[in-house]
Amino acid sequence: MFTRSLLAVVMVGLATSALAAETPMLGKPISPADLAPWDISIAPDGAGLPPGKGTAKQGKQIFFEKCSYCHGEGGQGTPADRLVGGQGTLTSDTPIKTIGSYWPYATTLFDFIRRAMPLNEPQSLTNEEVYALSAYLLAANDIVPMNTTLNAKSLPKVKMPNKGNFFIVYPRNDVAAGP
Repeated sequence: MFTRSLLAVVMVGLATSALAAETPMLGKPISPADLAPWDISIAPDGAGLPPGKGTAKQGKQIFFEKCSYCHGEGGQGTPADRLVGGQGTLTSDTPIKTIGSYWPYATTLFDFIRRAMPLNEPQSLTNEEVYALSAYLLAANDIVPMNTTLNAKSLPKVKMPNKGNFFIVYPRNDVAAGP
């Protein structure tokens, strides 16, 4: 009986070590240097915004060159998401969720563009291009004037039309809740 139990323990041990040798090394620590290019989050209050600036006029040209292929002329969509319009549609049977109708913070726009766009080359835009694209898309949604220049100080001050319709479900004291 003892021999059988010992044999079972040894077999389980051998099987476990064999499985461990074939694992993909998930959970391996990442070095700060490897993490730095991806540690680029922008808080709703603007914490983390980099230096730079851009105008809506500059952003219009950049949008045409780098974004209109997916988002359509002026951000009207097709084949990718529509970015412009939709104000007043959220309570309708066919809500249109765009930057101007749905998003609560202008800083989220900067964060998303910088992190994920263009789709085929994420993180390839300069800070100035991202500020300019943010200014253009906010102007195209009639949130800021077309002569707007955005930077780390002015972007967090932009008041988004739908901000008041969001609430924090799980508040945390150690996270900036935004303006």
